Amino acid sequence: MDNMNTKLLNPLTLAYMGDAVLDQHVREYIVLKLRSKPNRLHQVSKQYVSAKSQAQTLETLIDEGWFTEEELDILKRGRNAKSYTKAKNTDIQTYRKSSAIEAVLGYLYLEHNEERLKELLNKIIEIVNERS
Repeated sequence: MDNMNTKLLNPLTLAYMGDAVLDQHVREYIVLKLRSKPNRLHQVSKQYVSAKSQAQTLETLIDEGWFTEEELDILKRGRNAKSYTKAKNTDIQTYRKSSAIEAVLGYLYLEHNEERLKELLNKIIEIVNERS
């Protein structure tokens, strides 16, 4: 996908992609780290991929000034996007923040910006690990 098309995608489409990217990264991380039963893996993965966790991680990253201008633009669009699905087990602000970080992940993935994507995924793991 060329740069122009990716930027024009609906932010919730980017978030949909980003959700899958984060989920796969977290699964790989915990499978290799924990080597335990699937039920336990599922419990642990929620620490990283829940909307609440993603919202807290986003706040930390913003406080640290981690994002580029372009990424901040995607974040804002992701956070302001009107979703017609109801947020599960969370309030709308938390849901929007988690959609925002997922939109950036989806954007980086679709742009094939592997280096920056890997940095962000590893940073997310690091932040959650420091919290728990």
